[in-house]
Formats: sequence, structure tokens, C-alpha cells
Amino acid sequence: MNKLIALIVLLVTFFGAFSVWYLRALSPVDPDNQTRVMVKIEQGMSVDKIAGLLKERGLIRSPAAFKIFTKLNDMDGSLQAGSFVIKASFSTREVAAILTTGKAEEMIITIPEGFTVKDIDAMLAEKGLIEEGAFTKCAQACDVSEFDFLPDSSDLAERGGQVEGYLYPDTYFVIATDFTAEAFLQRLLRTFERRIIDGLADYYESSGRSMKDIITMASLIEEETNEDEQRVRIAGILWKRYDAGMGLGVDATVRYILNKPRAEITIADLNTNNPYNTRKFRGLPTGPIANPGYDSILASIKPQNSEYWYYLHDDGGDIHYAKTN
Repeated sequence: MNKLIALIVLLVTFFGAFSVWYLRALSPVDPDNQTRVMVKIEQGMSVDKIAGLLKERGLIRSPAAFKIFTKLNDMDGSLQAGSFVIKASFSTREVAAILTTGKAEEMIITIPEGFTVKDIDAMLAEKGLIEEGAFTKCAQACDVSEFDFLPDSSDLAERGGQVEGYLYPDTYFVIATDFTAEAFLQRLLRTFERRIIDGLADYYESSGRSMKDIITMASLIEEETNEDEQRVRIAGILWKRYDAGMGLGVDATVRYILNKPRAEITIADLNTNNPYNTRKFRGLPTGPIANPGYDSILASIKPQNSEYWYYLHDDGGDIHYAKTN
């Protein structure tokens, strides 16, 4: 009898201690920490690895408690792959719910350098934030009069309107339930205003070129290369050709106006009678053909002088420079 009582006392003590540990282990790491942490769960990751990653990022107290909780609640086989925004103020229950349902309080939207208005529209539609076409329609019709750095829209291509080129590529956190195309478009423009209009004011004001020309050229540079050393050299070549009254000959301008981002360009395409066609018309296209990143904009403002007037991409993507055609 004494042994039975001792065993019961031992078990009660053990389960009591376990319950205290378990409940504490499920509590938030830092209830007051509202810092967003991006976590990427790869396809096929085990619960062990997911728990280890969450612990490493400071989002759960105990990998063991996380594994126990997901097992007891039949979640261990339902954890989804993807990118998630999680805070240290979330409990393990909340973290597990986010990874199981695929839904978080916030979503991550990363706009890559060189995306067009239509590319952004497609991304937002794929994530279920808008109906396809809503962002493009807003880019063409929403009121953006408060942004006085935008060019006049009367002579710009319909597909991107006057905002094409001025939507700053970056990573944004959005709340899906409150998302609207207009609010997000204005957010991208405000970020551009802060990072470029205000951040690079001293540079572009001393360049002697208009903001529209700088951003339009930056969009060509963005489409021609993604390497910093090449950006400034290509910028120097294109500005030199522009200042000399020569044709720029950037095929990406034809791709943009014909909406052929990857398809083969034909002779007929290159003869398209459109002011965006820099193969046929001299000078810059009517407006930007993409939304360039910071580095391409800086290259457009501060190009590198060289002896070259021409460059050519080979089949491997390498660029070759030349003094003559």
C-alpha cells in the first residue's frame, strides 16, 4: 500500500511539474515583442526541423513542447510549406495555427526589381489579395495627384499608366483582410518618395536630368542587367548615346509595349511604330518600362564613363563592350 501511495504521489508530482513546464513552454517567448520575423518552411521539412527553426528564430520556447502540442492536436502532419510572418509575442498555439492553416495576421509581399504594373497585378491576384486586373486598373485610373513627382499621364502607355517606374521594389507586410489595390499602390509610391525623391535628392538634382528621364533610363538599365558593375557601365553607354542623339536600341522597350517579356522578337516587332520602340525612334521611350530598384536608379544618376558606345549580350548572358558597331 505504501508503495502504491508513493507511486501515486510520484506520478502526481511528475504530471504536475510537466503541466507547469508544458504550459509555460507554450507561452510567448516575449509577449511585448511585436517585431515581424519571416520564416520560410521548405517543402518536406520534418516537424523536428520546423521546431528547431522556430526555436532558432526566437519564436518558440521549446521545440519539444511544439512537437508535443502539434502531435496531441493532430497538426504534425498538416504543417504547410511557405513563407510566414510570425512574432515572438505569439504563443506556440498561435504559431502552430499559422503554419497549419497557412494564414497569418500579416502576409509578405516582395516586389522584385524590374517588375511591371502587370507583374505586380499577377502576383497580388495569385496570393488572393485582389481580383486579376484590379491593380492594373488602379494604376491607370486611381487618384495619385498627391504625388507631384509623377509625370503627366497623357502620353504614357496604357498598361502601366503614370505610376509605372515609380512603384518601389521592396518587401512589404500587408494585412489581407484590409488590403486594397489603391492603398497598396499609394504605399509603393510613398516608399519611392521616401527612398528616392528624398533619399537621393542631392544626387539627382546635381545630375542636370529630369526625374522622368532618370527613372526611364533606370528602367532600361534594370532590364539589361542585374549586376552592379554592369549597371553603371551600361548607364554610361546609354546616356552617351542619348546625349549624342543616337538610337538606344534596347529591345526590352519593344518587349514592354508588345507585352512579350520572353517570347522571341521578330523583325516586324522591331519595326513597331510606337514611341516606346527605341530600335526605331531615337531618345528615351515615352516612359519607364519597369519599376527599377535602388541600384539601377543610382546607376542612372551616377553612370560610369567609358570608351565604349555599344554592348551585346551573348547566349550565356555575358555582356561584351565595343567602341564601334
